[in-house]
Amino acid sequence: MLSDKFWNYFFEIYEAIPRQGPGDRESTERALGLLPRLTSHHRILDIGCGSGAQTIDLARATAAQIVAVDNHEAFVTQLVKRAADQGLEARIQAQVGDMNDLAFPDGSFDVIWCEGAIVIIIGFAKGLSTWRRLLVPGGHMVVSELCWLRDDPPAEVKAFFEAEGADVTDMDARRKDIVENGYRLVGDFVLPAVGWWENYYVPLGATLERFRATHAGDQEALDVAARSQFEIDIYRRYPEHFGYGFFVMRRL
Repeated sequence: MLSDKFWNYFFEIYEAIPRQGPGDRESTERALGLLPRLTSHHRILDIGCGSGAQTIDLARATAAQIVAVDNHEAFVTQLVKRAADQGLEARIQAQVGDMNDLAFPDGSFDVIWCEGAIVIIIGFAKGLSTWRRLLVPGGHMVVSELCWLRDDPPAEVKAFFEAEGADVTDMDARRKDIVENGYRLVGDFVLPAVGWWENYYVPLGATLERFRATHAGDQEALDVAARSQFEIDIYRRYPEHFGYGFFVMRRL
């Protein structure tokens, strides 16, 4: 079990970067383009919003009302500030919540959005099943999730994700889960490399350098940084083997 000190260091790192996982505005907008036009009468639930990079992109690209939920209060506080700074506070309601137990009434949302967080929060198939009740009939869910992009992942990559508790499978298996949990797949695509490098790993790497300098004499802190650095190194060596599949689906 990870210690409180580990999590303090972990959040010190991840609160300092603009997004807490891979993603990019163009991919968010590409996925939105597979949905009907969202007006001010529509509601989006952004689950696992982090500090809200994609939440802000959703608000810029649509007229919808957005509820954004994360279980880490500091991320929610950052999103509230970002929304206010950009004049979007009237359309973004950010709140701390248990993403495994979302206490919204059935049929509360037209769209559920979750970029890169479903496996951490609840798991892909379970998330699709559990969150389905929150959608209006015919509503849409958009999820980005880790997938194998080739059928021969190196042992080092498989061991890394197994150690992290990530359930990685291929795109076809994700598509099957979508159908089996009461949705019709509208479309899918793979997140481009820019979403990993320029938007996530470059700022994360710079933050890790500063973190290591600040905590140079603290081995536990350095171990936390090493875990994130190893993730960067794995992607640098094997970018063709895994990535995020972006899946857009409609509730049946």
